[in-house]
Amino acid sequence: MMLKQLTIIAFLLARAAEAAEIEVIGAGASFPAPAVEAWAKQYSDGAGVQLLYRSVGSGEGIRRVTARSADFAMTDVPLTQAELNQDDLLQFPVVAGAIVPVVNLPAEVKLTGPQLADIFLGKIANWSALDPSLPNLPVTVVHRAEGSGTSFVFTYYLSAVSEEWAGKFGVGSRLHWPAGIAATGNDGVAQAVQEKPGAIGYVELAYAKKRNLAMAILRNRAGQFVKPSEAAVKAALGAAKWSRPGFYEVAVDRDGEASWPIVGVSFALIHKRQEDRADAAATLNFFAWIHAHPSQPDYVTLSDAAFEAGWDQIKDDRGQPVWRRK
Repeated sequence: MMLKQLTIIAFLLARAAEAAEIEVIGAGASFPAPAVEAWAKQYSDGAGVQLLYRSVGSGEGIRRVTARSADFAMTDVPLTQAELNQDDLLQFPVVAGAIVPVVNLPAEVKLTGPQLADIFLGKIANWSALDPSLPNLPVTVVHRAEGSGTSFVFTYYLSAVSEEWAGKFGVGSRLHWPAGIAATGNDGVAQAVQEKPGAIGYVELAYAKKRNLAMAILRNRAGQFVKPSEAAVKAALGAAKWSRPGFYEVAVDRDGEASWPIVGVSFALIHKRQEDRADAAATLNFFAWIHAHPSQPDYVTLSDAAFEAGWDQIKDDRGQPVWRRK
């Protein structure tokens, strides 16, 4: 009897050790990091899988997943279908949020799109020059130091609302900014703004709230001044087109009186051919788990069933799908 019990215990320990070996590594955008990190912890605790997310920026995340040093990447810079085909990647949207101009000012600031562009062009040197009711403080622009999906979305917006910005600088995840100082990551930009009176930067809504930063009120495409919120993000996403099969979309300057004008969407990237079936299955189970759970504060989960439709293209080295809809 004792021998049988020991055999059973040994078997269970072996199975537990095998399960513990499943480790899923994600890397990429800092924009969705608070949400993805919270989801990863909750999923890991319940699924017996160690899932870690490295907030290293969209560009570095793309590099890591392409090199297969990460199981998945999160990027705020959607890849074109040609880019996806080149590296045998599948792309689908996961989460969205508001990108907000944050300011270190004692007064509320309302800005139009062209005014925001002029600030980042370095054309407005003092806040009182923009509005006499604002403090006599120099404007310090804070932008991202590294390749950033948040910068991609933000400059996409500046290009949409300012011909001068579009002509001189255009859209980019990394570019030569005409003014200001650089900081790394959303949290780095938020910290730099917090430490410098008169500073202005751009971060995801959760980072602004984390540091209790003032946020500019923006005029949207419909001519309405709106505050950033989950509801305003959802209003902007109502006009999303989700170009198939890669679901390419940049949700800025959208129609709708309640729409927030700068919405970032974070996409997951995963290889279609997988060398480790268990890791790939755990990765997809994680995203399916996200779809079944509530959104994290200040983010909007994108859980349309169509986003899972292409997951059967992800196969192991024998050509067998690694995930099936339950």
